[in-house]
Amino acid sequence: MSVKCPKCQYENPDDSLYCGKCSTPFKPLEEISPSLTKTLQTPVKDLIKGSTFAGRYQIIEELGRGGMGVVYKAEDTKLKRRVALKFLPPELTHIPDIKERFMREAQAAAVLDHPNICTVHEFDEAEEKTYISMAYIEGQSLKKKIESGPLKLDEALSTALQVAEGLKGAHKKGVVHRDIKSANIMVTEEGEAKIMDFGLARMTGGTLITKEGMAMGTIAYMSPEQARGEEVDHRTDIWSFGVVLYEMFSGQLPFKGEHDQGVVYSILNEKPKPVTDLKAEIPVAIEQIVGKALEKNPDERYQQIDDLLDDLRSISEGIVPEGVRARLRKAKLGKRKRAILYAGTVALVIIAVIMLTLFTGRAEAIDSIAVLPLENLTGDAEQEYFVDGVTDELIGQLGQISGLRRVISRTTVMQYKETDKSLPEIARELKVDALVEGTVYQVGENVRIKLQLFDVLPEERNLWTKTYERAMTDVLVMYGEMAGAIADNIQVKLTAQEKTRLANARQVNPEAYDDYLKGKFHVFKFTPPDLDTAMQYFQMALEKEPDYALAYAGIATAWGGHAQFGLLPHREAAPKAKAAAEKAVELDNTLAEVHHVLACIRTWLEWDWEGAEIAFQRAIELNPNYPDARVYYSHLLCYMGRPEEALAQAERAVELDPVSSLYQGIYGTVLVYLRRYDDAIASFQNALRTSPNDPVGNDGLWQSFHMKGMYEEALAAAKALYTGIGLAEIGEVMERGYKEDGYSGAMSLAAETLEEISREVFIGPYFISISYASAGKKEQTLEWLERGYEIRDPNMPYINDPRFDFLRDAPRFKALLRKMNLPVDGKE
Repeated sequence: MSVKCPKCQYENPDDSLYCGKCSTPFKPLEEISPSLTKTLQTPVKDLIKGSTFAGRYQIIEELGRGGMGVVYKAEDTKLKRRVALKFLPPELTHIPDIKERFMREAQAAAVLDHPNICTVHEFDEAEEKTYISMAYIEGQSLKKKIESGPLKLDEALSTALQVAEGLKGAHKKGVVHRDIKSANIMVTEEGEAKIMDFGLARMTGGTLITKEGMAMGTIAYMSPEQARGEEVDHRTDIWSFGVVLYEMFSGQLPFKGEHDQGVVYSILNEKPKPVTDLKAEIPVAIEQIVGKALEKNPDERYQQIDDLLDDLRSISEGIVPEGVRARLRKAKLGKRKRAILYAGTVALVIIAVIMLTLFTGRAEAIDSIAVLPLENLTGDAEQEYFVDGVTDELIGQLGQISGLRRVISRTTVMQYKETDKSLPEIARELKVDALVEGTVYQVGENVRIKLQLFDVLPEERNLWTKTYERAMTDVLVMYGEMAGAIADNIQVKLTAQEKTRLANARQVNPEAYDDYLKGKFHVFKFTPPDLDTAMQYFQMALEKEPDYALAYAGIATAWGGHAQFGLLPHREAAPKAKAAAEKAVELDNTLAEVHHVLACIRTWLEWDWEGAEIAFQRAIELNPNYPDARVYYSHLLCYMGRPEEALAQAERAVELDPVSSLYQGIYGTVLVYLRRYDDAIASFQNALRTSPNDPVGNDGLWQSFHMKGMYEEALAAAKALYTGIGLAEIGEVMERGYKEDGYSGAMSLAAETLEEISREVFIGPYFISISYASAGKKEQTLEWLERGYEIRDPNMPYINDPRFDFLRDAPRFKALLRKMNLPVDGKE
C-alpha cells in the first residue's frame, strides 16, 4: 500500500504524514503536530503570589506558560526548598491522552537521577489540579543564552558534554526524551546544564500513548523519522541534540523555512550549511561530529549517545578521534573522485568557459581591493581593538603590493562595520573589483582568522576561502601569508622584493603587540586624554620588546600630538618626538609607517622641508597605497610652492580613502592653495556631510568664503569652527561684533577675545593670527605670526596660504618666510 502525494504525485508509504519528496502534509499541520498550535493561555485560578497550594507550596511567581501547562516558582514550606510547580491546564484534564502524557513526564523523569537532568520531586493531584513538583533551577535556558550572543567555543563544548551526559543517563534507563531543544536545557550561573521537560518521553518497551499518526516534538528539532510520524528510538534524541550542537556552535538553526512546511521540507531533503562556513573558529572535527549526528538515515547517525560523547570529550582535550579522522579522509576522497569523474566533462566545457570569458568576462585584471572590517568572534567586545588591528594590518600588507593599484584604507572600510549592504553595492561605492571579508577568533594563545575573497563585479563570485591559525607570536608571519595568498588568487604578480618581505616577517612578543594595538587605537583619536593613554601603552610595549619599531613610531606620534595641541612646549615635545621617530627608522627602515611619522615630525616640528620630502617619498615607495603619507605630503608640497604636485598626491589619497572627512578637508586645502575656491568649498562641504564638526572642513570653508568676499557665509563657517572645538563663546562674540561693526568687527573682537583666553589657556599664536588676518589687521597679524615663529607653533608652515596674501609685500612677512626657508613669492 502507498499514498500518492496530491501535489507532486510521488508514491509514499501508507503511514506517511508528509510527502518524502516535496514535504506536503497529508493532514492539517495542527493535527500532525499539536506542539505547533497556539500556546494555551488559560489562567490557573487562585494561584496568586503568596497563596498556598496543597497545604505546603507557597506561590512566589509565575515562571511561564506553554501548551502543556503553567509553571510557578514556589516555596516547599514542608521541606524548606524552592521548587517549580507545573500544572496541567484544567480544561485538558478531561482528555485522557494529554493527562496521561503529563503523568508520563513525571514517571519518566522520576526514574532519572542525574546531575544534568532536572530532578522531579513529586507528582500528584490536589485541589482539582494535576501537578508536578520539580527542582527549581536558577539560570536561563540555553536558547536565551544563544540569543544574547554567540557562545565561546569552550563554553559550547562544556555545555554539549553535560547535555550528552544527561542523555546518556536517560538512555541507560530506557528513557527517550523526544523533545530535546535549546529551550529545554537550563544553564545555571555556574555553567551547569540540566535537561528539562520529559513531557514527550517514553519508556522503552512501553506503550506509545499518542493519537494515531501524531508527530510530537518541536518542529525545528524533529528528526526526519519523527517528522514523518514514524516509530522512533533513542536515535531521535541524537538527531535533536545534533540540531542543538549546530545551534550552539553557529548561533543559528540548521533547518529553516518561512513556514512550518518549509522547515519540514528542509529537514527531510536538505543538507545544512557546514558550521565552519558560518563561524571560522569552529574546528573541522566538530563540523564532522555535528554532521554525523544530523544524518537523515538513523542507521548512518551515531548509534549510541556514548559514541557522540566520546568524540566530544576527545575534541575538548585537543584530540581528533579516529572516527572523525576517517570521515574527514572519506570527505576528501569523495571530492577527489568527483574531480576525476567530472574531468572529462570539464575538458569539454572549458572551451566554452574560455569563450564566455573572452566575450563576457572582466575586461582587465583585478587591481583594486577593499578589506571589509573583520568580524569579532572572540565573544569579548573589549577585543574590538585587536580585531580592528588585524583589519588594519592586512590592509597595510596588501597596500605594499605594487601590482595593486588601489587598496582602500582603514578609515573608509570602517564605515561598513555594521552595514547591511550587499557586497556588490559596497564594491560599486568604493569602485573596487574585489572584497575581502572574514572573522577573527582567539583560541588560547592562538589567533584564528578565516578570510573569504570575492570578485564582486559584475556579479558576486567567491574566489577563495581559507582559515589561518597561528600562535600570537607569529601573527605578523600570518598577515604576510594572507596577503600573498590574496594576491595569488586575484592573479597579481609579486616582485622578488615583495615575496622576500612577505616571507621574512618577524615574530612578535604577543603582549607587546597587544599593547601596541591598544596604543594605536587611542593615539589616532588625537584627544589629550587619548594621547596620554596611547603613550602609556606604547611604553608598556617597549618594556616587553625594547626593539619594537612601531611602538617607537607610536610614541613619536603621541609627542607630536602633544606639541600640535599645545599640551607641551615645542622645546620639550619636539626633541622627544624626533628621537622616537629616528629610533623607529633605525630599528626597521622597511616600514612605511615609521618613515611617515618621521616625515611629519620633520614637517611640523622641525620645518626641515627637504628631509621631510625624502621621508614622505620613502613611505610612499614602500606602500604606494598608504593614503596618510600621500595626503600629508600634499601639504608639504603646498608649503614648498608646488601646489600642482600637491593636488596629484591629494587626489590619490582621496581615491584610496574616499569617505574620510579629514582627507576631503586636506584635499580642499590644496585647492585653496591653487585659488580654486569653488572646488575647495565643494570639497569642504563634502567633508562636513560626513563629520559636521570637522575643524579642517569648517576652517577651510571660512577661508574660502572669506577669499571670495562672501562674508556672511565666512562668518557662519567661523562660528561653526569655534563651536565644534569647544569655544562656542567665540562664536557669540563674533555675532556681537558683526552687529556692531560688520564682518571686520566680528573678526577683530574674536581675535581680541582669543588673546584674553590665551593668558589662561594655551592657544597657538597662529590660530589667533588668522582671526586678525580675516579682520584685515596687518600689524596684529604680523605680531602673532612672529610669536608663532618664536615658539615654533606647529601650524606656522601654513603661513603661505592665501589668507595672508594681503601681507605679501610686507618686509616683516617676507623675513618670516625666509627664516622658515619657505618661498617668498608663494612658489619654489
